[in-house]
Amino acid sequence: MSVAPDDTAAPRTGWASLRDLNRYQWFVFAVAAIAWMADCMDQQLFNLARNISVTDLVAGGLAPDEAKKAVDFWSTMATAVFLIGWATGGLTFGMFGDRIGRVRTLTYTILLYSVFTGLSAFSQGPYDYCAYRFLTGLGVGGVFAAAVALLAETMPANARPFTLGLMQALSAVGNCTAALLFISLGLLELYGYLDGLKSVGLSAWRVLFLIGIFPALLVIFIQRRLAEPESWVRAKAAADAGTGKKLGSYGELFGNPVTRRHAILGMLLAFVGVVGLWGIGFFSVDLQQKIFRPIYAQEAVERYPAPAGLEEAVKAAREKPESGRTAADAAALEQFAPTDKERGQYVKGQVIIWAGVTSLSINVGAFFGMSGFSWLSSRVGRRPAFVVAFVAAAGSVALLFMGLQTRTDVVWMSTLMGFCLLALFGGYAIYLPELFPTRLRATGTSFCYNVGRFIAASGPLALGYLTATVFAYTASEGADMPSRYAGLAMCGIFVLGLAVLPFLPETKDKPLPE
Repeated sequence: MSVAPDDTAAPRTGWASLRDLNRYQWFVFAVAAIAWMADCMDQQLFNLARNISVTDLVAGGLAPDEAKKAVDFWSTMATAVFLIGWATGGLTFGMFGDRIGRVRTLTYTILLYSVFTGLSAFSQGPYDYCAYRFLTGLGVGGVFAAAVALLAETMPANARPFTLGLMQALSAVGNCTAALLFISLGLLELYGYLDGLKSVGLSAWRVLFLIGIFPALLVIFIQRRLAEPESWVRAKAAADAGTGKKLGSYGELFGNPVTRRHAILGMLLAFVGVVGLWGIGFFSVDLQQKIFRPIYAQEAVERYPAPAGLEEAVKAAREKPESGRTAADAAALEQFAPTDKERGQYVKGQVIIWAGVTSLSINVGAFFGMSGFSWLSSRVGRRPAFVVAFVAAAGSVALLFMGLQTRTDVVWMSTLMGFCLLALFGGYAIYLPELFPTRLRATGTSFCYNVGRFIAASGPLALGYLTATVFAYTASEGADMPSRYAGLAMCGIFVLGLAVLPFLPETKDKPLPE
């Protein structure tokens, strides 16, 4: 059985409050944190492998320009479909989290996202790939509300914001794990160490998705030792006794003016962070590749020079149609082939490494940003902490998209953006469960955290539209400029978060509503 929070002893404050947790409460924290870490690892595997996997699935046999358009379209489409699945799963499993319990819901959602992440490895085209992304999203969307409701209702009041913030911060560990796997498998494939797997159709991105199955093992520990929080058991008993207060009811959520207001405003609050992260922040990987790919190509030429005169001969041969090439042209191309391969490997290796470095930098910053929100919100309050985070998020995203120039910038700007932008998500884990009573806590939290994703699914499409259409004229300034201006324009979304805050309550030092 779960252990009720002990509010009778003199409570510690700040991070020292974690010392008030008993063994069972630490076990609940570990399970919730690992479930969310694994969830985020599966999300990040998709973010990192998106372009490579979609290119593999749609670009074969197309001309370069057509291939680029197809990859851009299906990359944004797969992201949008994933977010729609995430929102759908969040709404559905959030309701189940209140009706059937936090523990059972956590079990089902972990199995769902693990299995369909693994099945993504067997995609044959963009349509089944997007279908697997949608089904994975269903599970991903359901985990958050079940985990935070379970944690919030099990922890002592003084430790609650710190355990919730730390759980969210540890999601960065899952993301970093995904980045390290992406770098390692990408480089192993590039240099031929995965040729045995490729012979049976398993490229590096498919292996990445297969690894996503392993979180399903966590279900064994959940089923054996985890119990429902006592506050939920009491709410369930009251509902079963016919008190008229239903569990997990959207009718109840929107029938009461207080919970209705909290649900709508909380959804807008979370919507801002979702658009900021999935519509802007995660596309910083694509931006840095556009900036640096020409630099990688030039470095490859300098690192692997061709014999004197051969470069010019190869260039002249490539400008001729194949039918018009002479024996000398063919010989030049053959002689140049090893150099061409070395250059190609160098460029691909740099793309893999720096995509991973970007992700790692974002998530190192995210860990400290989400942890920092716990400290700040416990000092100044939830709403003032959100004000600071929204302003910092807008500034850091604008700085990265307009100021990124060097590899050093990739590291420090991505870390700063991760700190500021992901701090918001630490806030959502702490604040949203505090807005709703026990019988509607998972439903309300999941509604706020996930329903905005239906709208936020348009974020990647909006960024793509701004890049390809509205700011296309800036391409004359550089291939990366449309993406820069598009990212800057979308920073306006953070103003909405500031506008919503005055209408939401301050919950610092208040007990969870029953």
